[in-house]
Amino acid sequence: MSGGHEEAMGVLVRLLGEFSAEADGRPVDLGTPRQRCVLAALAVDAGRVVPVDRVVERVWGADAEPRTRSTLHNYISRLRRALSGPDGVTIVRRSGGYALSEPVTDLHGFRDLRAAADAEADDEQTAQLLTRALQLWRGHALTGVHGEWAEAEGDRLEQERLAAQHELTNVRLRLGQGVDLVVELAARAAEHPLDELVAGQFMLALHQAGRTADALEHHERLRKRLVEELGADPSPALQDVHQRILTADPALSLVAAGTRPPRVVPAQLPAAPTRFAGRVAQLAELDRALTTAISGTGGIGKTWLALTWAHLNLHRFPDGQLAVDLRGFSPGDPKDATDVLAGFLTALGVDRRHQPQDPDALAALYRSHTAGKRMLVLLDNAAAPDQVVPLLPGGSSCTVLITSRHRLTALLTRHGAHPVNLDVLTDTEARALLSTAIDDGEAITELIGLCGGLPLALGLVAARIRSQPDLLNDLVTELRDLGLAALDSDDPDASLPTVLSWSLRHLTDQQRTLFGLLGIAPGPDTTLSAAAALTGMPPAAVRKALSALEEASLLERRPHGRYGMHDLVQEYAATIAHELPDHVREAALARVMDFHLHTAHAADRLLEPHRQPVELDPPAVQPHPLPDAAAAMAWLQAEYATLLATQRTAIARGDHHTVWHLARTMDTFHLRRGYVHDAIAVWRAALDAAQHLPDPATRSRAFRNLGRAHARLGSYEEAIGHLDQALAVAALHRDVPEHALTHRVLAVIWGELGDDRRAMDHARRALDLYRTIDAPVWEAHALNAVGWHAAHLGDFGTAHDHCNAAFALYQRHRDATGEGANQHSLGFIAHGLGDHRQSVAHYLQALSLFRGMGNDYVAAELLDKIGRPHLALGHHDQAREAWREAVELYRQQGRDDAADRLQRQLDDLGENPLSGTRLNALHGRPPVT
Repeated sequence: MSGGHEEAMGVLVRLLGEFSAEADGRPVDLGTPRQRCVLAALAVDAGRVVPVDRVVERVWGADAEPRTRSTLHNYISRLRRALSGPDGVTIVRRSGGYALSEPVTDLHGFRDLRAAADAEADDEQTAQLLTRALQLWRGHALTGVHGEWAEAEGDRLEQERLAAQHELTNVRLRLGQGVDLVVELAARAAEHPLDELVAGQFMLALHQAGRTADALEHHERLRKRLVEELGADPSPALQDVHQRILTADPALSLVAAGTRPPRVVPAQLPAAPTRFAGRVAQLAELDRALTTAISGTGGIGKTWLALTWAHLNLHRFPDGQLAVDLRGFSPGDPKDATDVLAGFLTALGVDRRHQPQDPDALAALYRSHTAGKRMLVLLDNAAAPDQVVPLLPGGSSCTVLITSRHRLTALLTRHGAHPVNLDVLTDTEARALLSTAIDDGEAITELIGLCGGLPLALGLVAARIRSQPDLLNDLVTELRDLGLAALDSDDPDASLPTVLSWSLRHLTDQQRTLFGLLGIAPGPDTTLSAAAALTGMPPAAVRKALSALEEASLLERRPHGRYGMHDLVQEYAATIAHELPDHVREAALARVMDFHLHTAHAADRLLEPHRQPVELDPPAVQPHPLPDAAAAMAWLQAEYATLLATQRTAIARGDHHTVWHLARTMDTFHLRRGYVHDAIAVWRAALDAAQHLPDPATRSRAFRNLGRAHARLGSYEEAIGHLDQALAVAALHRDVPEHALTHRVLAVIWGELGDDRRAMDHARRALDLYRTIDAPVWEAHALNAVGWHAAHLGDFGTAHDHCNAAFALYQRHRDATGEGANQHSLGFIAHGLGDHRQSVAHYLQALSLFRGMGNDYVAAELLDKIGRPHLALGHHDQAREAWREAVELYRQQGRDDAADRLQRQLDDLGENPLSGTRLNALHGRPPVT
C-alpha cells in the first residue's frame, strides 16, 4: 500500500475521517456501533495481535462485565463474515488476542507515505509524499466510533496529522514557498494561537513573502499574549527566528538546494522485560496520553511497565526512540539535564562541536529537532521535575514516558502529564509472575503474602528459584523468619533493602526521621495527629513532611486522612529508626502510645459517662478531639487495629500501666461490637500487667472483665473462676463498687445457665451493695437485673416494679445504655404477660437505643427476642426478617451456637407456623397461666 492506496482492490478500512470499510470499492455493512468499535480497535493495530483484555477495554471501558468476552466473540464472527471474500481480510485468533490479518487501512497508507518522506533526501520528493499522505485524510479520525477510547485515539491520530502538516510546512519553507503558505498558516495560527512552532512557521512565511513587518508584529502580539496568559516569554527557538528576521538573515529568503542530510533514527530503548505480568489497565492508560508520569515506590515495577509498553508500541514511533536512566534514585549523583540533552542531540545527528553551550539554547535546539517527529522519549528514574522539563520534546507529536519514585506534581500541573501511580500487583498478577518459576501452588500463595505483591520482591524470589529450584522451601522459610533481610544481596540491583535505600537520598533529616519513626509506630497506618504526637512536631510541619514522603512514594495517602506503607517498606523504615539515638526512639514511642491511650480514654468516657471513673496521668501530648459519642465510636473503629498494636508494643516495653488502661478503654467498644476473642486477649494481658501495679483494683477489675468476656464466649466454668477471684480481691480490699459489679456479672451468668434463683441472689446482693453508696445509675442497673430475673422466675409483679423503678432513675440521669437494657427487660416481661404488641414496642425502643450506640452485640440478641412476639401476633414475615438479621450478626460476632439455634428456628418456621406451646418453648419459660 505504499503507492496506490485509493486504487487498491480488496478490503480497505478507513480510519482517517468517517470510519468505514470498503470491499472492491463498495461499502461494507459493519453492524452495530459496538461491532464497528471492535473493528476499529483491531484496525488501528492492523497486522499485530491485540490482547483480548485490551480489545474489551477499548470497546466497553475499564469496568467491562465478564460476559463481554462472549459478546466480543460474536462480534468477531460477524465481522469475519462481513469482510470475507476472494480478496478479503481475516480476523485471526492468536495467543492472547486477535489480529486483523493485513494492514489494509488508510492509516497504514498515511504512515507508509510519511516513512517514505522521512527517508527521502530530496525536498521536492518529500513534499510530494507528505502531500499525498495528508490527502488520505477525510475529516477527524474515527468519526462515528463512540466511546472514551475512540475519542482519545482519534485525538492522538489528529496529532499525527498535525505533525505531518508541520513537516510539510517545514519542507516547503526550505523550498522558499513561503508566499504560498501565508493563507494556510494564518488559519492554522488562528486555530492554535499559542503554538510557537506554528507561529515561527507563519513568521517565516510572511518574511519570505516580503511582509517582514507583519512577521515582527505577529511575534509581538504572541509575546504579549504568552506573558498575559502563561506568564512566560517566547521560547529560545522562536526568539531565534525573531532575531534572524530582524537581522535579515539571507538564509531565510534563499531557496534551499533541495537536499538535506541523511535521516538519523535513534534506537536507544533498552530490552523489554522477559517476564512481565499483569498491569493491563495501566498499559491501557499509557495508550491514551502523550506524556505520562509513572510513579510508585522502589521495586514497584515502573521501568518494567514503561519498557513493556514501549516495545509493544514501537510501530508508533518511526522516527526512533530516545531513552536515558536519569539515576535519580541510584548510587552516585543524578544525571544533569544538560549532559542528557547533548547526548540526545548527538543521537539525532547533531555533532557535539556544533551544539551551543548555553543550556537554554541547547534545550531549544533539542525541541526543534524533535518537533513534528513521531518519537518515543523514555526518561527513566527521574529525581525531580527540573531534571525532566528541559528533556521534553518540541511540538505535540512525540510520546514521553517518565518514571520516578516522586509524583512530579509540577509536570502534571504545568506540562499536562498524565499520572499513573503504581500499586502492588493483584493476587492474580503476582501468581502469574511466580508461576513462571514455581509449580507449587501452596508455596506461591505463601510467597505472595510474604512479598506483599511487590514486583521486585516477587521477581527476586522467582529468579532465585529459577537458579536454585531445590531451595524453594528454604527460601520460603527465610522470608517467613527474616522478612526483608532475606531479600538482601551484595548486588545492589538485586537487593531490596538497597533499592529502597535510594528513595531516601532526597529526604531532609526531618523527613528521614519521620520515615524511620513511622516504621516502629504501632499499627498498620497512621493519621496526621498521631504522626504529630510521634514526632513531637507541630501539625503543619508534620503535614509537610508526610506530603514529602508521599511525593517520594514511601507513604500512601489513604481515605479518611490516613497514611500507610507497604509492609516491606515499613520493615525497612524500622531499620532506619534503629539508626536514631535510643532516647529519640523511646520518647517518640512513649508520646504516640500516650496519644492513643488518652484519646481512647476520652472516647470511652463519651460512650459510658456513668462508668466508674479511672484517673490517668496528665497527657504528654494533646489527644485527638472528640466532640460526641458518635465521633468516639468512629475513632475507636478507625483506630482499633492501632490500639491493639499499641497494647502489644506496651507489653514488649514492660509498660504495665498502659497495657492495663488500654484494655479498660477498649472494654465498652468490645462489648458493643461483640469482639469477644479480642476482649479475652487484651484482658489476659491486663491481668498479667496488674500483677506489677500497686492498685489492687486493677487485679479485681481484670479478673471481672476477663470473666465477663469468657461468659460471652460461653466458657462459663472459666468465667465463674475468674469472677470468684474478682469477688475475693474486692472483698479483701473493701472495694464496694467492684464487689457489687462482680455480683451483677455473676447474676447474668447464672441466668444464662438457667439457675434464676442463684442469679436473683447475686442481683439482690449487688442492689444491696449499691444502696450503701451514692450511685443512682448503678443502683438502677441492679434494679433492672432483679426485675429481669424475677420475670424469668415467673414473678412478673416484682419484675414490673423493679424495672419501672430502674426506668425512673435512668431517665432522671439520662443513661442511654441503662435505658436500652431496661426496655429489653420490659419487652421480655410484656411478652411473658401475653401483651405481645407492647413487647414488640419495648424491643423496638431498645433496638433503636443500642443501634444508636453502635452496640451490635445486644442488637443481635434483641432481634432474636423480637421475633417471638412477632410470631405470637402472626407476623411471620417480620419474625423471619428479624431472625435473619440476627443470624448474620451472630455469625459476624463468632456466636455460632446462637446462630445455629436461630437458623433451626427459621427452618422450622419455613416448614410449619409455630403453635403457642412451641412458642413458649422457644421463649424458654412455661406458659403463663
